[in-house]
Amino acid sequence: MPEPVHIIGGGLAGSEAAWQVACAGLSAIVHEMRPLRMTEAHKTAGLAELVCSNSFRSDDADTNAVGLLHEEMRRAGSLILSAGDAHRLPAGGALAVDRDGFCATITRRLEEHPLVRIERGEIAGLPPPDWTNVIIATGPLTSPALATAIQRLTGEAELAFFDAIAPIVHLHSIDPTLTWRQSRYDKAGPAGTGSDYINCPMTRLEYEAFIDSLLAAEKISFKEWEASTPYFDGCLPIEVMAQRGRETLRYGPMKPVGLTNPRKPHDRPHAVVQLRQDNALGTLWNMVGFQTKLKHGEQAHVFRTIPGLERAEFARLGGLHRNTFINSPKLLDTQLRLRAQARLRFAGQITGCEGYVESAAIGLLAGRAAAAQAKGTRWRLPPETTALGALLAHITGGHLSADTEGESPSFQPMNVNFGLFPELEAPSHDANGRRIKGKERGVARKRALSARALADLDGWLSACQRAAD
Repeated sequence: MPEPVHIIGGGLAGSEAAWQVACAGLSAIVHEMRPLRMTEAHKTAGLAELVCSNSFRSDDADTNAVGLLHEEMRRAGSLILSAGDAHRLPAGGALAVDRDGFCATITRRLEEHPLVRIERGEIAGLPPPDWTNVIIATGPLTSPALATAIQRLTGEAELAFFDAIAPIVHLHSIDPTLTWRQSRYDKAGPAGTGSDYINCPMTRLEYEAFIDSLLAAEKISFKEWEASTPYFDGCLPIEVMAQRGRETLRYGPMKPVGLTNPRKPHDRPHAVVQLRQDNALGTLWNMVGFQTKLKHGEQAHVFRTIPGLERAEFARLGGLHRNTFINSPKLLDTQLRLRAQARLRFAGQITGCEGYVESAAIGLLAGRAAAAQAKGTRWRLPPETTALGALLAHITGGHLSADTEGESPSFQPMNVNFGLFPELEAPSHDANGRRIKGKERGVARKRALSARALADLDGWLSACQRAAD
C-alpha cells in the first residue's frame, strides 16, 4: 500500500481532503490539535466546526457562483455538501445548516471510515521529513509554531497574519463614460502600458460628500481575539485615515497628482479613486487603498457615490481582520504543492480562498491531487471554466500578485465569483427568439456560464473516473 496521506487540520478543508483520499482507496491520517490545544474561536473538539455563520450562502446553481460551486462539489462526492444537505435549515435560497448536527455527522463519518485515522495533537513545526505526502489545512487560526515554521520555509514576506482587503469590482459594472485609463504620470512599469488603472474623478463637492458618508457609516467591531492586533500604517482602513483629517485621503490613496482626465484636460480632479486590475482575465478590478471595516451594506452605499461606480457590482467587499494565509500564486504550483518543498500541499483558507465552501472546495481538490500522487498517476486539473477550476486557477496563478507601479504584492483572500471565470458572450436572444435586454442579459450570462461549467465538470469527472479504473 502507498504511504498514508497526512492531513494537518480537521476543519472543513482538512475533513474534505481526508474524505477524498479515503474514497480513492488510500489511507488518510487527520492531525487535529483540538481539544488538547484550542484556538481563540473554536468551542468544541468536533471536526469541521463552524465557528462563525451557519450559512453556506446561496444554493442557486444557475445564477450564483457559490451555488454553482455547491453543485459541482455535490457531483464530485463532497462530504461537506452531503452533510450540509442532510442538516439543511429553512433559509430561503441559501444553504444554512444545523451546526451541531453538521459537525457531528462529519466527525462520525470520518471516525467510522476504515481508511481514516484521527490523531489528536499539535504538529508544532514542519511535519517529519518521512511524511512524503502532506496536506496543510490549518486555516486562518494556524498554530503559532506551525506558522513560524512555514514562514521560515517560504520567506517572511510570504505569510500574512492580517487581512487588509479592499473591495473588488466587476469590470462590466464600471461606467466607461465617466472614467478613464491611465497610470500615474503615465508610468508603464515592468508589465504595464501607462494606462493600467481605471480612474474615477471627484469634484470638491463630491469629495466632501464622500468623506461625510464615510465618517457617518456604521463600522464592524473587531472580534475579541482580534482586538489585540493593532493597525499598521500599510493597511489603515480608509475611515481611520479620514478621521485623521478630511484631506488625508486626498494626500493618500485618492491623490489626484500625475493624472489628467482626457474629457477635462485643463481641470484637474479634486480627488481620484483608482482601480487596479486584479486578475489575469482583466474582469476584476481592485479599489486601491480602500481596505475598510465598514459594514457591507454601508460599503455598497458609500462606494456607489463615487463617479463611475454608481452601478458597481462587487465581487468582494472590503474587510480587515486577523488571518493566516500564504502568497499562493507565488508559492504553490497548479497542484497546490509548495514549490520549495513539493511533499507539502496546502488547502483551505490558508491558501487565500475565503468562505466555508471555498475552503472545502480546495480541500476536495488537494485530497484528489494527493491521492493521485500516492498512486503514482497524473492528476487532471479541473477546467478553468468550472467553479472548482476557476478558484484553483486564481489561487495558483490567476491573481496578479503585484501592481504595475512596483508596490507590494496585493494577493488577498477571495470568494468564488463569476469574475474568476473565462469570459463567455451572453446570449442576445432567449429560446423563443425574444431579444434579451438590460438586467436580463446579465442573468442570461450567468446562466450560460453555469451551464458551461457543469457540462465541463461532468466531462472532467468522467475522465478522472476512467483514469482511476
